[in-house]
Amino acid sequence: MPRFAQRMKTMEKSANIIRGLFGAMNDPELISFGGGAPAREALPVDIVREIAADVITTGKKGIQALQYGSVMGLPELREVVVDHLLAPKGIKAKAENILITSGGLEGVNLLCQVYIDPGDIILVESPTFVHCVEIFEMFEAKCIAVDMDDDGMNTEDLEAKIIKYKPKMVYVIPTFHNPTGRTLSLERRQKIAELGSKYDVIILEDDPYRDIRYSGSDLLPIKAFDETGHTVLANSFSKIFSPGSRLGYILADDEISAKLFNAKTATNSHTSMLPQVICAEFFKRGYYPAHHRMICDLYRQRRDTMIECIDKYFPEGTKRVFPDGGLFTWAELPGGINTTELLEEAVKNPDVKVAYVAGEGFFTEGGGKGINCMRLSFGSVTPEKIRVGMERLGGLIRSKLK
Repeated sequence: MPRFAQRMKTMEKSANIIRGLFGAMNDPELISFGGGAPAREALPVDIVREIAADVITTGKKGIQALQYGSVMGLPELREVVVDHLLAPKGIKAKAENILITSGGLEGVNLLCQVYIDPGDIILVESPTFVHCVEIFEMFEAKCIAVDMDDDGMNTEDLEAKIIKYKPKMVYVIPTFHNPTGRTLSLERRQKIAELGSKYDVIILEDDPYRDIRYSGSDLLPIKAFDETGHTVLANSFSKIFSPGSRLGYILADDEISAKLFNAKTATNSHTSMLPQVICAEFFKRGYYPAHHRMICDLYRQRRDTMIECIDKYFPEGTKRVFPDGGLFTWAELPGGINTTELLEEAVKNPDVKVAYVAGEGFFTEGGGKGINCMRLSFGSVTPEKIRVGMERLGGLIRSKLK
């Protein structure tokens, strides 16, 4: 057998974490707080069925949905992004600068194709989204962690590391951060945009949870403060429409968009047309506002239940994040408990059967950082199951402290 590419070895650790995460989602006996999937109730099945039937039975739309399409994406869907998703958030954009991608992760992948050479430095939050680390490692980049606190990425540490490491890119998840659920402050958003311009560094703003805010005040995206085109915004329809549709988008200036066009043609020519047509109709027919209110109410209830259960069932000294939106919270356990070892028992013990994601894998710096932390996703779990699962998990944790 010929030797595999070096990148497969480089990304091995992060790939194993992702493999384990998806594996835990497929056990029907498990109460899983591990995956980041939306709730079943948040999927607009009946609406999509209606739209799909109309699209396929309408000559022009049916042909458009099943034929090759534009590399940059369906014009109507790009207009939806500009008018319905960006303008209300304070971003003035042109449809020609929107590229529709096959899920939010493809936008990250394409930008790496455009910019990243082996050995390049990418600065990431500590902790950060392990799936994107897998992509960065596939391109043989080196990830350097930047300190993080309750207000998000520490901009003083960020500037110091930009000066020290001269990175090609800074990767940041500003709103309802994955894995912690934290939100980057407005002041830091503006500062990060300024640092990208000052030091000629690409700021990759990955913001797939931004549109599911159900408490607190909306904040302008980093891109809203960008005056030089150094900030590139990646986003997804997975959390507000359907993850199975595999739709995302990326907003960049003219020069970067032209290069993204080339990378897209070399990757898959264009994103699947059928889900693009259906998604555009979903917005154009006015379904989104009521759907958005429904999913925010749904996730608010599940967030509140999860926080209530952490406070009730987890041991004294546990620290947790109260997210204003998104699908995750983050818990730091007392007593030196190793959550990687605890996870194995929590999954296999027939009296527990609960999954989460151990915190250590989200820290690129290693050294045991995050060993007592866990990411808990409440999005796809009913309040009743949240209570059952958290009581079981809390009991297991407390037994370790005894």
